[in-house]
Amino acid sequence: MVVSHFLKWIYTAKVSERAAAASALARAYINADLPFEDRCAAEAALTLLLDDASSKVRLALAETLSMSPHAPPQIISVLASDQPEVAGMVLARSPLLTDADLIDRVACGQKATQKLIADRPSISMALSAAIAEIGEPEACAILLANSGAEIASLSFRRMAERHGHLPLVREALISDARLPADCRHMLLVKLGETLKGSPLVLALMGAARAERVTRDACVKASVTLIEGTRQDEHAALIEHLRLRGDLTASFVIRTIAHGKVDFFGSALVALSQQSEQRVRALLAGGHYVALQALFRSAGLAASTHAIILRALKIWRDVANGKRVAGVQEVSWLMLKELGGQAAEGDLASLVKSIHLDALRENARGHALAIAAA
Repeated sequence: MVVSHFLKWIYTAKVSERAAAASALARAYINADLPFEDRCAAEAALTLLLDDASSKVRLALAETLSMSPHAPPQIISVLASDQPEVAGMVLARSPLLTDADLIDRVACGQKATQKLIADRPSISMALSAAIAEIGEPEACAILLANSGAEIASLSFRRMAERHGHLPLVREALISDARLPADCRHMLLVKLGETLKGSPLVLALMGAARAERVTRDACVKASVTLIEGTRQDEHAALIEHLRLRGDLTASFVIRTIAHGKVDFFGSALVALSQQSEQRVRALLAGGHYVALQALFRSAGLAASTHAIILRALKIWRDVANGKRVAGVQEVSWLMLKELGGQAAEGDLASLVKSIHLDALRENARGHALAIAAA
C-alpha cells in the first residue's frame, strides 16, 4: 500500500523530494526485512525510478545501491549504462558487476569509464588483462597503483609494450615490485630510445654518439638490473635478451666480471642447451677443460675463455670465504690475462671499460663516505 501511494506521489513531487524518496526506498530495500510482496513492489518502484527524467533521482539510487550485494542486479545493470555521473558511481563500487560486465565497458574505450573501473577496490587478473590490453595510459597507471588489483606477468608486459615510452606509465611500472625483470629491461631500452631521440641530446652529442652512449648506458643498467632479479626470473629475462639480440658474448662477460655467477649460469644453460644441474655443478667445481667445453657449446669464442675462467675462480674463492674481492680487482686480473693496460682489441677494450667503471664507482662511493663522515 505504501509503495502504491509512493508511485502516485512521484508524478507530482519536486526533483529534490523524488531524489530523497528514491534514496529512502532503496535503503529500505537493501536493509529492511521486507515481506515478499512489499519487496517485489519496492523493486518495481525502483525500476520505475530508472525512467525519471532527472539524473539527480537516478544518482540518488546509484549512491544508495552501488555498494550493496543485495541490490537488484537489473537495476545495477541499467545504472551502469547511464550518463557518466550516474554510471561512475556503480562502475567504481558495485560488487554485482561481473568481470564480463566490466570488460565489456572497458572495451567501449571511454577514458573516464576505464579509469573508474581500474580504481575498483578489487580487480581480477582477467579484468586487469583487459585494461592492460586495450586501456588508455591513464587507466593503466591507475591499475598499477591499485593495491587491490591482481596483475599477471603477461599483463605487465603488455602495458610495458604499449605504454612504456610514456613517463606516467613507465614510472608506475618501475615502482611496482611485482614487475618482471624482462619488463624492467624493456623499460630501460624504451627510456634509452627516448633519450637518444631527444633534440637536446642530439644537439649536444650528434646522432652517432648519442646512439653509442645510450646503448652503453643500457648495457650497464642491464647488468645492474640483474642484482635485484630473482633466480626464478632469470630464464624469462634471458629469453627476452636473446630475442632482442642483447645476449651477446660481451654482455655475458660483463655479468661474470660483476660476480653475477647465478645469472651467468642461467645464460650458459640457455646458450648451451645443457641441463641446469650440469651447468651449476661445473661452475661450482668443474675442471677447466670441462668448463672450456661448456663455454664452446654456449658459443663463447676461445679467446674469451681465459678471462672468464680467471673471474670464475676469484668469485668461487669469494663464495667459499677464501678471499675478499670486488669488480675492480676481478676486472683488473681479467685484464692481466690479456696483457694488461697495453692489451689491444675489442675484448681488451671491453674489460678496460668494465675496470674503469668499477674504479669510478668505487671512487664515487669513497667520496660520498668521506662527505657523510
